[in-house]
Parts: sequence; structure tokens; C-alpha cells
Amino acid sequence: MHKVNDFLKAIEDQYVRSDKALASTLMKRLSNMKYNGSRSVREHIMQMRDIAAQLKPLEVDISESFMVHLILNSLPKEYGPFKITYNAQKEKWSVNKLLTICVQEEERLKNENIEVANLVTQNKGKGKKGKFGPY
Repeated sequence: MHKVNDFLKAIEDQYVRSDKALASTLMKRLSNMKYNGSRSVREHIMQMRDIAAQLKPLEVDISESFMVHLILNSLPKEYGPFKITYNAQKEKWSVNKLLTICVQEEERLKNENIEVANLVTQNKGKGKKGKFGPY
């Protein structure tokens, strides 16, 4: 009976060590995540939320407020004005509200890029040509 208890204790110790390693790995992944535009901002935030949910049973609780700041810090410089707007407000957003607003901001940025691309292609080649090329 003594050997069985020792064996169960060894398994429990191994489980605790693997939980700690998993928590460490998940924390590193979460804190290093950066949105790069290869997928939608919704998918990016959902993945971050999923990792935070995986940490909960490992007894690593991440507050809503901390999660919002992690997400904001993962966004690229194009979202700078958006971040300033958040920081200037007294209201704290939930992750769900941040998700909704980020999706709207992503659409605005896409439309802005389309307008800039159209402007560039419409003006191409309409400059005056002189001795040194178009001005």
C-alpha cells in the first residue's frame, strides 16, 4: 500500500510541475502576441481570450482590465489614435466592448487604405513633364 501512495504522490507532483510549465508557456504566448494583420482583429482578440481562459484552471487569473490592456498593447501603430481615445476616456471597456470597437476600427482602417490607394492610382502620371521628369 505504501508503494501505491508513493506512486500516486509522484504522479501528482509531476502533474503540478507540468501545470506550472504550461501556465508559463501560455503566459509567454499571451504577453508576446502582436496583431500583424494576417487575420482579422476579431480572430486575434479571440485567440488572446482563449489563452486567458486556458490559464484560469491553472489558477492564473487575468482580470478584465489587464486583458484589455494586453490586447491594446498587442495592436500595431495604426491603432495609435484608437488607443489614445481609450486612454482619454474615464470609462473602462470590457473585452467584449473592445472587440466590437476594434472590429469597427479595422474596417475604418481598411476603408482609409482603399481611399489612399485609389487616390494614388488616379493621380499617377498626371504630373507635368519637363526636363527632369514629372513634378
